Amino acid sequence: QVQLVETGGGLVQAGGSLRLSCAASGRADRNFAMGWFRQAPGKEREFVATVWGVSSRTDYADSVKGRFAISRDSAKNTVYLQMNSLPPEAPAVYSCAARSTWRGSSRENDYTYWGQGTQVTVSS
Repeated sequence: QVQLVETGGGLVQAGGSLRLSCAASGRADRNFAMGWFRQAPGKEREFVATVWGVSSRTDYADSVKGRFAISRDSAKNTVYLQMNSLPPEAPAVYSCAARSTWRGSSRENDYTYWGQGTQVTVSS
């Protein structure tokens, strides 16, 4: 089993920054692809970013390109999501996920393991 624990959510003012962390444990391979998704109330969960295993290639949703950065610290088996220039918007729960392969993906169903999520609220 793989356990994922997200931290770093909270309340931030519009235009501000926040960094989320996702610590993996258990049978988490350091070469697993990891992803971040978010879900606002009443909306479907949407892809935010992914980091591939081995190559550490990164891919982003168009809505966050240039503002968010996903990275990983393999020694700590932790993935980060740096979020900058946050616009005022409805609260969302950000969740990290892991695939049992090194290829990253933007598709929710490609991920096997999920964390509980951490809430991010951006105030105007």
